[in-house]
This record gives sequence, structure tokens and C-alpha cells, in this order.
Amino acid sequence: MSSLAFLVTELQSLASETRRKHPDIREAAEKSLAILRASPEQATASLASDGPQSDDLLRPVFMGCATKNAKVVAISLGSLQRLIALKAVPQSAVSLIINTMSDAMSQGVDIQLRILQTLVSLITNFPAIHGPLLGDALLLCFKLQESKIAVVSSTAAATLRQLVMFVVDKMVIEDGEEAMAQEDLSDIQLPDGTTKSLGPSARDAFSVFEDLCLLANSEKPHFLKLEFLHKTFALELIESVLTNYHALFRKHPELILLLQHHLCPLLLKALSDRPMFPLTLRCTRVVFLLLKQFSLELATEAEVFLMLLIKIFAEDPDTATGGHHGDHGHHTSRPQWMRVLAMEIMRGLCGDAELMRNVWDRYDSGDSGSKVFGSLITALKRLVTEKPALLGVSSQMFGVGVNVEPSGAAYDAGGITGRVANVASATVSGVVGMMHSSGGLSLQGSAMKLQCIDQLDKADSPPIPESYIYLLAVQCLVSLCEGLASFTGPLYTTIVIQRPRAAGEPVVRAPPALDLASLPQDDSSAKQLGIVRDIIESGWPALLAALSFVISTNISDELFVEVLASYQAITNVSGMLGLTTPRDAFFTSLSKFAVPTRVVSSLDSYVESQTPRSTASFSENLGLSGPALAPGLSERNMACLKVLISSAMFLSGSLGNSWFSVLEVLQNADYVLTSKGAQGGNSGKRNMFNQGTTSTPGSRVVSMSASTSQPGPPRHPLLTDLDAETLQTSIHRLFDASKNLEDSAFTHFINALCKLSTEMVEMQSGSGSFAIDSDSHDDLTGTVGLSPRAQTAHRRRVSGIHIPRTLRTGDFGITKLGGVALLNIHRLIYRSPDVAWDAITAHLLSIIHIPYAPQPIRVQAASVLDEILVIVPRNLTTTGDLQGPVQRRVIDVLAQQVVPSVSSQNVTGVELRRMGLETLHQILQASGHTLIVGWETIFQMLGSVCRPAPPARSSSFDSVSVLSAPPSPTLGRGKNSSLGLGLGNPSERSYTALVKIAFQSLTLVCDSVSSLSPDHLRLCITTLGQFGRQADTNIALTAAASLLWSVSDAIQSKRKDADEEPSYSELWMFLLLEVLGLCTDTRQEVRDGAIQTLFRTMQLYGSTLSLETWDQCIWKVTFPLLDSLTTEIRHLAASEPQTPTQDASPEQAWDESKILALHSIGSIFHEFLTPKIMQLDSFSKAWDVFVTHIQDAVLLDNRIISAPALHCLEKAVKISPTLDLQPIVAEVLVRVWQAIDTLGGAVLRRASANPQSPISPSSEHWNYTPFTQESLVAFVDVIQSTRKASRSLNGTEWPLERLTRLMAILKGVVTYPNSPDYRPDIDALPPLQAVIMETIGDIDLSILGSPSLIMKDLSEYATLPFLAAFDVQPLPKSQTPQKRITYIAISKKTMPMLVELFLKFKGNAEIYGDGTLEAVLSAYSIPVKLKYDCPPPSKHGKDPPLWKTATTSFLRIVKECSMQINLLGGEIPDDRVEGIWRQVLDVFRGGILADCSAAEALPLEVQEAEENFDLSLIASFEIDVAPHLGDKRVPDELVSQLAKTLQQGSRLYEYDADLIMTPTSPDKIRRLDTVDVQKYYDLGSTELGSLLPRERFSYWCFDLLFLVCSNTTNDQEDSRRRLAALSLPSLLTRCRTTLLGYVADESLRGNLPFPRAREHELLYVLRKLLELRLWPGSLWAAISDDPSKYCLEQPAIDTSLSPQSLISDAVKRSSVAHLFHFYPILCEIASIPRKTPSGWFPASPSHPSAANGVNGNATASPSPGALDPSELNQKVVELDARVLARACLKEVGKEMGVAR
Repeated sequence: MSSLAFLVTELQSLASETRRKHPDIREAAEKSLAILRASPEQATASLASDGPQSDDLLRPVFMGCATKNAKVVAISLGSLQRLIALKAVPQSAVSLIINTMSDAMSQGVDIQLRILQTLVSLITNFPAIHGPLLGDALLLCFKLQESKIAVVSSTAAATLRQLVMFVVDKMVIEDGEEAMAQEDLSDIQLPDGTTKSLGPSARDAFSVFEDLCLLANSEKPHFLKLEFLHKTFALELIESVLTNYHALFRKHPELILLLQHHLCPLLLKALSDRPMFPLTLRCTRVVFLLLKQFSLELATEAEVFLMLLIKIFAEDPDTATGGHHGDHGHHTSRPQWMRVLAMEIMRGLCGDAELMRNVWDRYDSGDSGSKVFGSLITALKRLVTEKPALLGVSSQMFGVGVNVEPSGAAYDAGGITGRVANVASATVSGVVGMMHSSGGLSLQGSAMKLQCIDQLDKADSPPIPESYIYLLAVQCLVSLCEGLASFTGPLYTTIVIQRPRAAGEPVVRAPPALDLASLPQDDSSAKQLGIVRDIIESGWPALLAALSFVISTNISDELFVEVLASYQAITNVSGMLGLTTPRDAFFTSLSKFAVPTRVVSSLDSYVESQTPRSTASFSENLGLSGPALAPGLSERNMACLKVLISSAMFLSGSLGNSWFSVLEVLQNADYVLTSKGAQGGNSGKRNMFNQGTTSTPGSRVVSMSASTSQPGPPRHPLLTDLDAETLQTSIHRLFDASKNLEDSAFTHFINALCKLSTEMVEMQSGSGSFAIDSDSHDDLTGTVGLSPRAQTAHRRRVSGIHIPRTLRTGDFGITKLGGVALLNIHRLIYRSPDVAWDAITAHLLSIIHIPYAPQPIRVQAASVLDEILVIVPRNLTTTGDLQGPVQRRVIDVLAQQVVPSVSSQNVTGVELRRMGLETLHQILQASGHTLIVGWETIFQMLGSVCRPAPPARSSSFDSVSVLSAPPSPTLGRGKNSSLGLGLGNPSERSYTALVKIAFQSLTLVCDSVSSLSPDHLRLCITTLGQFGRQADTNIALTAAASLLWSVSDAIQSKRKDADEEPSYSELWMFLLLEVLGLCTDTRQEVRDGAIQTLFRTMQLYGSTLSLETWDQCIWKVTFPLLDSLTTEIRHLAASEPQTPTQDASPEQAWDESKILALHSIGSIFHEFLTPKIMQLDSFSKAWDVFVTHIQDAVLLDNRIISAPALHCLEKAVKISPTLDLQPIVAEVLVRVWQAIDTLGGAVLRRASANPQSPISPSSEHWNYTPFTQESLVAFVDVIQSTRKASRSLNGTEWPLERLTRLMAILKGVVTYPNSPDYRPDIDALPPLQAVIMETIGDIDLSILGSPSLIMKDLSEYATLPFLAAFDVQPLPKSQTPQKRITYIAISKKTMPMLVELFLKFKGNAEIYGDGTLEAVLSAYSIPVKLKYDCPPPSKHGKDPPLWKTATTSFLRIVKECSMQINLLGGEIPDDRVEGIWRQVLDVFRGGILADCSAAEALPLEVQEAEENFDLSLIASFEIDVAPHLGDKRVPDELVSQLAKTLQQGSRLYEYDADLIMTPTSPDKIRRLDTVDVQKYYDLGSTELGSLLPRERFSYWCFDLLFLVCSNTTNDQEDSRRRLAALSLPSLLTRCRTTLLGYVADESLRGNLPFPRAREHELLYVLRKLLELRLWPGSLWAAISDDPSKYCLEQPAIDTSLSPQSLISDAVKRSSVAHLFHFYPILCEIASIPRKTPSGWFPASPSHPSAANGVNGNATASPSPGALDPSELNQKVVELDARVLARACLKEVGKEMGVAR
């Protein structure tokens, strides 16, 4: 909705409201509405132009306002406001409108507020309102502002501010317009009496502001018709104008005059009168604006105001009586809030850096003036220090783990230059007793939520924290410092760093200080920089005093950071501007806080003694507890150190001589952070800062570390990374920045480092104070540690490192000097020496040569110098003119260190020389190939350390022991101070160390020996010879073994040149003689090294040597070497035994040397025997001598030599001869076999000898030493090699005689019982047995007799586990368990091997006739008989038991041998046949009757598997033995042995001896009545009996016994009938035992049942007897005198016999004669009245057949009652014993012909 529509609405409301009481107003309103409705645009234009209808339109509004009706007045004013907004009011009506609103002003609050709104709309929409009319309008607002109603008063005040701003704003607009016409200007009188023409708006603004100043000063206004205006409101309006239009004021002098003549006096008066908070508050705000915006225009007034403010806040509060609520007091005393207001103003001013510079320029730069800036800084310093107890003391600034003592913290603060920072410490020391107060300063606890100067709504001052004013002072100081830095820093960067450069000019990374004189004088920036310089030059003492005090108080982290940043700012600005004195002063102060002196001294004390000092009680009296931690730096100390490092790095290019103090504190910091801090557990981010749990300023120890459980806000960068490691990194980075310095600055830096190092060394070297013995050290520590300034350490202003001992681990200056030198190595090389080289090397050499300097420092200086000397040649270019001079410079400096001098003739001097030699070594290693000068000097240095060779046979020591051995106990412990510093005489070990290092350098020379001239080469060989005779074993060894080899190689390479060959050949031969001389050195290492070198040289170049040379090498080198070594060994062995002082005895060492020689000689012979040595004329003699040496070495030398000697011979035998050398090779092998035979005889003799008994000396040996397994293996290897060489030579095997001797030797070797080094021989063959088996397996068995020879010996090997196993006697005091030699592995190897050999040669009658097969079978009998008593076949594996292996192998041989015996027939003697079968039956008997009780402990399935395995014996017995055993060449007693074995194997019970133990003889069974039942009744028993294990196996034996006696098989009938005749007595005896036992027991037991086994046995015997059919005449032959004679054919029956005898003779010839034999027993069983055992049988049992035999029905149960599988489909009936007995009787009757 538009404003016109609103106006219509308002008029309608006015007409409606005045319809009754004011009809005239209604009519006027309706008329106005009619006009508006008729033509709104025309009506609006008429109003604006004061047309004819304007009166009609405005009349209802003015009439409504004239009424006293509030509602009507409100509607009227609303209509008027709409009209004004439409600018539809003519200018002529403005006066009437103002008067109308003035008349309506007495109405209610709503009317008054509506009036104010209308006034704002009127004046802002009608800019042409000027002069009195504007004054009348403003008057309305002033009157309403004085209303008692708050809303009206506040609204009026706001309206006034808006209108006054509008008035001044119109002046701004007016200034922007074009030149004003003259008639629009009018003159006004200025305060100084002059006049000036101003435009309307300017006149209005001038008049209004002037009246405001007059009213504020209680004067009568000129423009406003006011009598009174509150001063506070007037000042607020003035502040608003000045705040928004200060630029306008500066453009108009007339306005400045108002400020000078009206406002400034007013403010001065107000601030000087009795202070009232509201008025003073506003006055100070206006003063701030004047100072901020008009300090240039109001220079004098600004000076007055500044001094007044300084005076206000600098007033001593103890004399002030003003209170917080305007308490009355003396007019010169001001309340605290007034000081606070002044400080708040001053804080704002200090934040304006440009203003502060201008203040200095106006008031302080000249000789005369009030010195406002200086007064300000002084006042601020006085203010912050006026109540130290309130601010407290920061315990962190004193470090951690130290006691703050007044006497220790007091410093002289009288001086200013260079030491004014001590004010802080002086002030702190005065209040050290107040450290438990709750004072402190922080933004949280000290600041106000709303600063005092902004609390305009308060009539009285608010509560102000007591410390708030000090917080303001600190903020002022911080602002001042930041202002100076923020201005200077960018300008410095622009002028110095980012200045234009010439082409190729490098970037300046460490610029020097700014030279203001070089800048243009008319440059404003240069002028401003000059001001900053003057400010700092004048004000730095007060600034430093204030900052140093504040930083040491108990301030919060935020304030600490700001103060520390101020420190950094002023320091950097001072350095940038080249202000040396203030810069150094700030650095000094910062150093005190970064590394407190007491921390360093306390740290020394802490290290020296952990016990409480006498100062503990004093600390307790002060309320201080003793240090709980090792002294160290707090977090704030570290922050200060961080800032110091940062500033030093920033100003590195301009510090000049001031580097010394900076480096000094860095030295202390490094000492605290590294050398000692770790002892207190302060590693990484130390917890020493977390001594308190709160961060409030009230706590004595402020925790600067955020809680680990609650993450806080991010910390200021200055408070981050404050751990020791990071600070050390910063320190290192500062030194790394030295590479950015210009040459001049770098020279200053180096000089400062050298000076620092020199002073520290002098502290310990001067007047002998460094000599501290153990008794006086504590006293010295106690006196020195209390006052760092009490001694000659006046030059050490900051350092607390004053105890000499603390620096013996190294000097900080020297360390850093080395690091800086390395970083600037190119500067040292390519710049003039006077830049840094001369200073560095001269300083380090001077320290090295100071004899009384502490040893560690001298060593450190040497280390640094050496490192520099090593690096310089590496970075030196090989081109250009500098290479020679720089190399000469380096070598000359090094020579000053290495070449002996007076100061080097002691322990330390020798150590320094050693370091120099190490440096030489490194130089040669890295840059030796580039050296073009200095070789003579180098050899001079190397030769200076050589000493005469030690006496012969002296105990040697190596360089490792020299370096690792502890120092002599006399060093550093005696009262002689020189000994404490390493000034004693050097030991032999020290010189040995020198030799070692020099030798390393010589080694490098030898590495490049090819580049040496012949003269240098000869000198090198000579030098190597000298070093080879030095006492150090390692050096002598290296010279003999390595370097001489290198020289030899180089010489040989030079021999390729034909012109130089003679000279170099002569030189090489000379070298060989030198090496040979070292081969008999008393030291093993040297000796061995020389031997290696000697033979390596011969081996490498042997192919190029002539035969003449080889002859000399053999007879003049090789054999003499062996002779000398052997002689020495014999000498040592013959001498008295000595207790060895080392692990290895001298004799053993010589043995090892001979071993090495033998190994090398073997390699030589192996490689050059055919091409060179065999072609010598003296070869035969040489070979004999060689083999003799080997033989003697094995027989006579210590046993350790045997194996290597044999290996040497083996290598020599492994040759590949050419055709023309075969006779020589045959001679070689014959000589070797002679040696083998001799050595083998020695083995056999010693094997048979008792090792416990002494062996008498003989011509062959005189001291018995058992052969080791290793030596025996080597012996067998020689045998193998010899056989292979022989076969490759002539293609045939050795003759049988030699093979027989060989097998005897091998048997003796394998059974050798005295070796000390046996290996386990269960799971696998040990090396000796393996090589023996390999040798045997390689023998060619085509030689006649060789198979028997091999098989017999292998048979013996198979029996070794059972016949030759033995326990090895442990060594005395040995902790290892006792070993046992078992021969199990070789037995497992040979048993299957014998089978393969037999199968291979089974057709060879020789192995049968010479007893070979008997030997093989005999070998198998032992494990078969032992069975479960055999030793375990393996320790870790799962090999089959030995008896199973033997059984399997045996059965394979039996299967073949029985047939082979028949096939060979007469080729085998009868006695050998008998022997073979005897062995076969012996093995079967052993396997069947073996003790198997151990198997009962096995699981049932395992037992069954074992029985099934044993079934193979029964099967083989049936198939392979039974058909052939009846051979006529086998004796009867041997044939009957089979049945006896089966008889015993078939037993089920342990029977009484009377029943079965006596075998049935033929005499006892010749008559049938011999089976007398009655006499056995007395033997009956009711006992159950002892059942034997393996019932199934017993029945299998029983089955086989029946089978061999039966006629079921027709093949080999003659043999079977003989076997049956001889086996029948055993069968009858076995059956008689069962039948008679049952009959005897049954008569006693009655109805008591028999055990199952007894019942089954009875039924089995009865059934088998019933089924058995004998060969005709078998029983007759069995009971005859010659069963073999009558087994096939019996004599005819003698008819002359009696009938009884005739019948008896005929029955014995029957196939059922056995039933007649048991007739009485069968009758007894058949007649038993009680129930007898029963079982199920086929209804029509058939005769036994082959299928019922063991082989055909092996797994079927032979027991009665359990049918065979073949009987399952037949009809069965249950039969008992009586029925079976009757069936047998029926068979008897049937045979006699009496049965149907």
C-alpha cells in the first residue's frame, strides 16, 4: 500500500473520529478527501508547490492537532507524517508544522513519540531547513529528551543523535557541491574573534557543535534556545560527531577552532575537577578521539592530554582516597577507576603505531619538550612494578627442580647498558617470600567482561579487578612493541631482502642490519625508520625493565605469549636497525629466562650428590620444598629459548661480535637439554611442567601443558613444540643457517665460536684448576656452584657451566665449530683462508697442543679437525689451480697433529696422533686417487709409528683388545694432576693402536699399489715386512696374508711387460721369501696368513711358472715348510706339558697351521700334479716324500691332523692323467696303496687294543691317540679315490687278495671302538658307515670270490647291533648324555642288501659251498630270535622292527635257496647242505618259539597284525621247507627238528613237565598199549592252567604239524614221506598230551566245566585225528630203527608172528595207525558219563585236503564250534567229544574190518 493510500486512510479515520465532537474538522477532512480522490497527483503537486488547494488539504491536520483529544491528535500527526513522507508539504508550512508539534508536545507518551518520528521525517525530507527553524526543531527534541519518562527521553536522545548527524552530514554534502553562490553564504564569528563565510549547512553544523560544547561547559548556547543540557548527554553527542566526522573536522579550520577553544578546555576542566564516573567516562572517551584523530591539529592540546593521562594512571595508588563509588577526597587524589579509564584510553592509543611514532617525533625527538613517549614508557614500567606481590612470581621462570634463594637471585640493577634486564630478577628476589600468594595476571581473571570505558549506562563505577590496571599496562607495552615491529619488519624486508639485484647476484638469506644513512633522506619511510630507531635507543631500558618484570610474574599463557612476542619484536627491530646495545640487552635478558643460571648450577649439584644439601632447611623456612625432579627447563624457559633462537636466526647476518653471548646461552641450553637432562628422566616432552593441575594465575606453578583427557583450544605457536628434541632441532637449525651468512658475518660467527671454546677451555686449563682429584672434587663443586660470578668467570655473564668436570664429555663450541665448518665446506675450500680456514684450524690445533687442557676436549678438537680435513678433499674439484694448494694445506695441518711433538709424548698425545692417522686413512680412502702432492709426507707419517719387532715367542695381543680394554687403573686416580688428564706415559697398547691405524692407511696404499712407482713399491714391501713383525697380531696377519698378496698380484700384472719382466720377477721372488719367513711365525694367525698367501700365489700363477721354478717351489718351499711345521710340533709334544692359558694350546695352534699347509699343498698337487709336477725329473722322489709326510702325519702327529692330511692325499690322487703319464700314475697309485695298507694295519691293531691300557712305543707309533670318525672317513675317501683312479687307469677291479685286505680294513674301520666323535647311527647312517657302504657297493663283483667276500662281511655288519653295540665312555666332566653305538642303521641297510646280492648270485654254487649262505642265514637268526627284544629300529622315524626286516629278508632267501640247492645238487658239498638247512631250521625255530609276551601290551588290532605277519613263517615252512627238507642229504635228527619246532609252537598251555616236556621216543610208541590211561589219572588237576598268548598262531603250527604228517600232497612224495615219518612222533606226543590231560582232569573236575581253550583243543584234536590219513607205513617207519630207510617201503609182514603181533604189525602200516595208537584214550573219552565239550561240524565230514591246510585257509579259525568258510553252506550237526571219540573208534573198527 502506497503512502498516498495511507494518507487517505488516515483522513478517513480523522473524519470518523471527529464526526460528533468536531464537525468542522470532519468537514475539512472530507473536503481534503474529495480533493485527493478527484485528482491525487494534482493534489500532491498543489501541496508541494503551495498551490491554491494546499490550505484545504492541510487544514484538517492542523485543526486536529489543535484539539486536546489525544486520539485525534495522534491521527492528525499520522496524517502529517504521511504528507511529509510524500513531500507534499510546502516549505512555507514547515514553521507552522513545527509550532503545531510544539503545541501538542504536552500530550501523552504516544503523542510525544509520534512528534519525534515526525520531526525526523520532516528534517530529513526537507534539507532546506536551516537556521532558527532548524534550531526550533532541535529544541523540541532537547525538551523531550529531558522528559521524566524513560522511553521518551531515550527516544529523544536517539533522535537528537540522528538529527545532529544529519546536520553534519548535510555539511559533508555541501562540501562536495560546486562553489556556492555568494548570496547563500553568511558570516559567522569564530571563537578566536575572526569571522568566516559559511554555507547554510556548514553554519548549522558549526552552530550546533559550538552550542553542544558550550552546554557541556554549562555556558549559554548561541544557536539553541536551551538553558541547560546534561553534560554527559552533550559529551555523548560530541563523541558521536567526532567519531563519524573526524575527517570533516580536519578539513575545516573553524571546527578545529571549536575543538581548541571550547572542547579542549572543557575536557581539561572536567578531568581536573572532582571526578564523577559518568562525566569522566565520557570526557576520556572524547579525549581518546581527539588524541586519536586530531593529534596533529591539536598538537599542544594532545601533549597536555597525554601528560594528564600519564599522570592519572601513574599516580601512586597508596595516596589515592577515591573509591569505586565516587567517595569524597582531596581533589588531587583520583579513584582507581579513573586510572583504569586512563589506562584503557592509553591502551587504545598504544595500539596505533603511527600515532606513537608521531608522539615521539613531536614531543620527544627534540632536545626540549615534555618527552611524552619517554614518560609513557617510564610510567608503564612503574605501574606494572608498583604491586609485585599482587602479580606474584612465576616459578616456571626459575626452571624446574631448583630452589629459588634470595641470595642467589639478587643481581645488581644499578647499571643500565647491557645489564638493565637484571631489574626483573632484582624485583623478583625482593618478593620471593610471597610466592605462595594467590596473585597473578590473566585475561580470564583480571580483565573485565565489558571494559570500563564502554559502560555508559553506569552512574557509578563498576567493580574493577585489582589487577585489571596492570593487565592494561601489559597490553600497552605489548601494543607498543608490536607496533614498532609491524612497521619496521615489512620495510626491512622490502629494502634489504627484496631489493633489486644485479644479474647473477644471489638472494640475501641472512641480510645485515639496515643502514639508515644509506637511505634517501627525503624518503618518508627512512624518516619513520629513524623515528623507530630513536624510540628504541631512548626507551629500551624502560621497556626492557617492564617486560622482564612482567614475564617473570605469574601471568597466564596468553599474556606470557604476548609478552614473549614483545621481547622478540623489540629484539628483532633493534637488530634490524643496527641498535647493538638494546639488541644485546634484550638478548641477555631473554637468555636469563631461557636458561636460568641456577638451573645449570643446580643441575651440576644434583648430578654430584643426590643427598639433601644444607640449604634444604633454608628452603623449608621460605615455604619452598626441595626439588623433586632433576633440575631442568620449564615450558616457559623453553618458550624463551625458542624465541631467542628464532631472533638469533633472524638477525644472524647482523649480530657481529654479539654472537658470543648468543652462543653462550645456546651452550648452556644444550647442556641442560642433552648432557644432564636425560638423567632426570626429561626425555622428549617432559612432564616436569605438569606440577600443578590448574592453569589459573593463582597457582604457584602454572601448568602450561593441556590436559591429555580433555582437548583444549589450539595453543599459540610459541607454546607448541616445546620439548627438548624440538629445541635441540631449533638450535641445530640456527647453526645450519650459518651457510646463509655473508663472508664477513660468517667470520664474526666463527670467531665467536672460537672465543667461546677458548674461554671454556681456559676455565679448565688456567692455573691448573682443571686438575680435580676424587677427594677434593666435592669441595670444589660446593664452592664453585654457588656463585657463578665469584671467580674469574666474569667473562661468563650468563653461563652457569663452571665446574670443569661437566665439560669433559666435549666442548659445545668445538662441536658446533665442526658442524658449521662442514656446512660451509665449500667456503673453506674456495674462499680465502683468512675467511674461516685459518681461524678454525689454528684454534683446533692450539687446543690439541695445549698439554694441560682436559683430555676429552683435546680429543674432541682433534675429532672435529680431522672431520674437516677428511671432508675438504672429497669436495675439492680435480680441475683448476686450487687442487694442489688445498691438498698441501690439508696434509700440512694433518702432519702437525700426527708428527710427534713434546706435547704428544703422553697418553693423550698418542691418542691424538691415533686420530690423525685415522684421518689420514679416511683421506686416502676417499680421495687417495686424486692426491697429486704429499706422498712423501704421508709415508713420513706412516713410518713415524713403526717400532722394532717384539721379542720372539712373546705373547701377542690384537688391536681389538687394545681398543676395548679398560683404562689403566692409575689413570685419573692418583694425586698427580697430570695423570688425571692423560699426561702419563703411554702404554704399549697405545702405540699398538697407532700402528693399527697407520696400517689401515698402508692398506689403502696397497689397494692402489699398481699406481706406485717401483721405488714406492719396494718401499711398500719393506714397510709391509716391518708391519708384519709388529706385536699386533691382526696387523701382522693382514700384512702377511692380505697386503703382500695384493703386492704380489700387482707385481705379476707388471710381469706381462716383457721389458720389465726380469726386474718384477726378481721382486716377486723376494716377496715369496719374505712370505715364507712369516710362515713359521710363533703366532698362529700370522703363520696361517702367510701360508695362505704363499700357496694362493703359487696356485694363481702356477700355470705361468716354468718347471725349474716349480722344482724350486716344491723342494725349497713346500717340503721345507712341512718339515719346519712338523719339527715344531714334535718339539712341543716332547716338551713338558704346560697348562694352557688360552682356549687353544700352542701345540694345537701349530697343528692347525700344518692342517692349513696340508690343505693348500693338496690343492696345489690336485691342480698342477699332471700338467707341471709329474713332468719334473725328481717327481718320483718328490711323490714318495709327499706320501711319507702324509703317512707320518696320520700315524705320528696329533689326531686333528689326520683328516686334513688324508684329504690332502685324496686331492692329489684325484687326477686325470694323460696317456703318456700312465706308468707314472701307476707308480703313484702303488705308493698310495702301500700307505693305505700301512694305515689300515694301524687301525686294525688299535681297534683290537684296549684303549684303556697304554700302548708301548713302536717303530710305527709311539703315542697312541684314537682315530676320530672324521679321520676314518677321510681314510675311506682316500681308498675310494685310489680305487676310482686305478679303475680309470686300467679299467679293471683290484685283485681278490687286495679286495680281501680292503674288506678287512673296512671291517676294522666300521667296528673301531675308540673314536671320541661318534655320530648317531639309528635313523640314518653316520658319515663313516655311509662312506664304507658306498665303497662296498662300488666294488665290482665280477671278480671270482668277491660276492662271497662281500656277502660274508655284510652278514657280519647285519649282526653288529646285537653283537658289537657298546656305550661310549663320556669325556671327563662332560655334561652331554652318554652315547651308545648301535649299528642299527647299517643293519637296516645290509639285511635287504644281502637279499639282493643273494638273488643276484643264487645260481653261483660258490656262495653255497664256502659257507656264505650259512653266514647270511646266521645273521638273520639273531634278530628273528630276539624279536621284541631287538633294539628300536629308529629314534625319530617309523621304520619296521629289525626282526621284521630280518624275517622278510630271510623268507625271500629261503624261497629261492631250497630250490637252488636241489638244482645245484652235487655242486654243493653234503656238509654245506646240512649246514644250510640247519641254519634255515634254526631261524624258523627262533621265529616260531620267540618270546611274544611283550606283544600283549599292544592294542588288539596291532597284536592281530603281528600274528598275521608271523603267519608268513608258517606259510614259508609249509611251501618252501617241507617239500625239500626230506632230502636224503639232510640228517634225520635235523629233519625231525621241524616237527619238534611245530610241536612246541602249537602249545596253548604251560603243561606239566611229566606230560609234554619229555618228547615221545620211538621206543615208547612201539606198542599200542603204551598209552596207559590209568597211570595218568593221578596227574589230573582242577587248575585252569596258564594260557599262552597267540592262540591262533598255535593252531596254525598245529595245523602244519598235522599237514606234514598227512598224505594230502603228492609232489616231492619221497621227501614228504621221509619228513612225515620223522615228524609223526612229535604229532603223536602233542595229541597224547591233550587227550590224556583231558581224561585225567575230567575225572577230578566232574561237572565243573573246562575252560573254553581246553574244550576247543580237545575237539580240534579229536576232529583232526579223525580226518588224518597217514602215508602207508609211516607209523611203522617212525617206530623203526631207521625211519629214513623204511619211510618209502617197509619189509613184508612176517607171517610167523603171533596173531597179536601180526595184527599189531599190520595196524602200524595202516593210514589210520594213529587211531589205533590212541585206542585206549578214545575209549575213555567215549565212555565218559558226563557231558563232554561239543561243537558244530558238517554232517558228512570229508577227508582233509590241501584246502584245509594252513596255506589255503590261513585266516579261518581252526577251533571247533567255529566253522570254516567252506563249510557254511553245508548241513551241520552238533557233535561232542564222546561222539568224535566214537567216530574214531568206528574208524578203527572199519580199518579192522569189524564195522559195516
